[in-house]
Amino acid sequence: MANKQEHFVAKFDESAAAEIDAVRISEKPTNLYLDAWRDLRTRPMFYIAGLLIILVATMALFPGLFTQTPPNDNCLLANSNGAPTAGHPLGFTRQGCDVYARIVHGTSTSLSVGLIVTLMTMTLGIFFGALAGFYGRWVDAILSRAGDIFFSIPYILAAVVIMSVFSDYRNVWVISAAIGIFAWPSTARVLRGEILRVKQSDYVMASTAIGVSRFKILLRHVLPNSIAPVIAVTTISLAAAIVAEATLSFLGVGLPTSTMSWGNDISQAQADLRTAPQVLIWPSLALSITALAFIMMGEAIRDALDPKARAQR
Repeated sequence: MANKQEHFVAKFDESAAAEIDAVRISEKPTNLYLDAWRDLRTRPMFYIAGLLIILVATMALFPGLFTQTPPNDNCLLANSNGAPTAGHPLGFTRQGCDVYARIVHGTSTSLSVGLIVTLMTMTLGIFFGALAGFYGRWVDAILSRAGDIFFSIPYILAAVVIMSVFSDYRNVWVISAAIGIFAWPSTARVLRGEILRVKQSDYVMASTAIGVSRFKILLRHVLPNSIAPVIAVTTISLAAAIVAEATLSFLGVGLPTSTMSWGNDISQAQADLRTAPQVLIWPSLALSITALAFIMMGEAIRDALDPKARAQR
């Protein structure tokens, strides 16, 4: 008679299983943006860029907090290209105006152009990118080809042409429109690619199954879950818009010379580069630091919104 082999059964601890399966109500809820914020709070680059941006924004809104010297009044030719003196820490321009006061008061113009251009590129880019990515087919074909046409035209060159045509109407709004009309395709491309990925998600299929209209699905589910890369792109594009305004003013087709902006100050100072380089260096440094601050902020936001980038750090 064959011997019966006994089967060994491991002991089962029901209390341990219950502890594992228990819902941890005390844990903090999480989502993409909360995870990004927790990551940003640990990055020194975020704080450095944030402080610089706050400083620039405060200078643009409240220039009187930084200087009491009028930027165009009290300009004496006796101080032409003069060295720094008490109350004038950065010296004087060729016309004898205070360099520091002009930089402070020119901040609002340069920052205004950057913000208006960014709003335009976000609006156009989100509109065209969302429609192209979500609806696809002929809508995607038409909008993508239109974006390719605009993308193939360098927006600086296009802005030079537009500002030359409208030379009698040069102001902040015209130069912002000249830049923004041709700068939106990059934002649209980023959003279109993200929407193509998100619209394949299960919650989109579930919304379609219960009869939610496609436009409501786009607004309620797809667009909110696709907007993260656009935030990072537009932060960096704001820096590009500020530099574009300075470039156009430097070329003589930007804002009128009577308008205070960093680009105009750089343009007017180029003739004195050898004799008084500080007149050109200081507004160039202000432009570079501001652009760098927005680029650093955009890089930090992009890495924080990317789970793969967070996992690699």
